[in-house]
Amino acid sequence: MNFEPDCKTARVRPSPNFGERRDGKTPDTIILHYTGMATASGAEDWLCDTRSQVSSHYLVYEDGGVVQMVPEALRAWHAGVSCWQGETDLNSRSIGIEIANPGHDLGYEDFPEAQIASVINLCKGIMERWSIRPERVLAHSDIAPSRKIDPGEKFPWRRLAEAGICVYVEPAPLVPGPILAPGVEGEEVLALQQDLARVGYGVPTDGVYDSETAIVVKAFQRRFRPERIDGVADPSTLATLRKLLMELPKL
Repeated sequence: MNFEPDCKTARVRPSPNFGERRDGKTPDTIILHYTGMATASGAEDWLCDTRSQVSSHYLVYEDGGVVQMVPEALRAWHAGVSCWQGETDLNSRSIGIEIANPGHDLGYEDFPEAQIASVINLCKGIMERWSIRPERVLAHSDIAPSRKIDPGEKFPWRRLAEAGICVYVEPAPLVPGPILAPGVEGEEVLALQQDLARVGYGVPTDGVYDSETAIVVKAFQRRFRPERIDGVADPSTLATLRKLLMELPKL
């Protein structure tokens, strides 16, 4: 498959791992990943290998170079088992961007400025082409919190928000106070779960702070309150969540 890049500055390397978007869906979401591999070139090869059964629309190298592997109109295989606002086929309504970084298992690194500038420009173009709203620019860890932690706590979401790319709130400070944690049950837990679900997270809403709820709280913290990622809903986590809900469109 040969194609003209949607992003005119991108180098094209077609991946065989793609399909048609299902049920007439079009992209309304951007999902950001890190590659989690030792080298960007190795990640590019893997995303273009039939054996991998994975792909992404784009890969952004550390120096800001962009490779497009799947046309934006088609369905790349990057989201995996996932959920956001009740939708489970995120591949059919998203565009995936892999950002070269070795990840947590191979020496997680800061994201270079040239790379982030390129991600911002790439996202701007995608958002314009598909009328994607900032609240629909998500982390892989947002949509698959039990499996994924990328692009991780070092990813500079504030920089993207300043460019109008995503939603960001200043994390509330860490302060002592009552917490909600695994084993707790009741109305306060239910309210926490309902608020996380309003954001979009796939979380139980039964008033029981179980391991699944803790995993989702960790995902929220990793994205919005990365100073401490422990799965415990402390006052800082709860205040940050309330601030975020005030920034989001009414659902």
